[in-house]
Amino acid sequence: MGTDIAVVPVRIVLVWIFIYYGAGKLFGAFDGPGIHQTARFMASTAHLHPGGLFAFVAGVIEFGGALALALGLASRLAALALFGDQVVAMVTVTWAHGLSSSGPASSTTAGYELNLALAAMALVIVGLGAGRPSLDAIIGRRVRAGSNTDPPP
Repeated sequence: MGTDIAVVPVRIVLVWIFIYYGAGKLFGAFDGPGIHQTARFMASTAHLHPGGLFAFVAGVIEFGGALALALGLASRLAALALFGDQVVAMVTVTWAHGLSSSGPASSTTAGYELNLALAAMALVIVGLGAGRPSLDAIIGRRVRAGSNTDPPP
């Protein structure tokens, strides 16, 4: 019961943040860069080529992963993908700025503190699952109930 309560705020925060960033990357929502600007960023700043492919993959992982976590469907897989997304962000962009950026460029160059926190939260879902209030749990209960009512072979 305690675990179910603990994973709900983790899921909510991850969904909120990754809907924001994923929709910004893919669709330009929330004043985000959109797919073309994200592709340029991926190629020039993150040095990931082709930039368009990596922009699309990152956007789908973030937006799709957030939707999956919101529903609690394939939550561990979605959280693992979000963890990987954050590791790539740290390795390619934010690690060079340190844990927390400071100085005159700090408003445009973030450190890896947010990536680290999001990666750790994603690992919570990888390890614990989405909890009882999820489609994963509902499907699991139905599968177990169906296997208990099947006639013996």
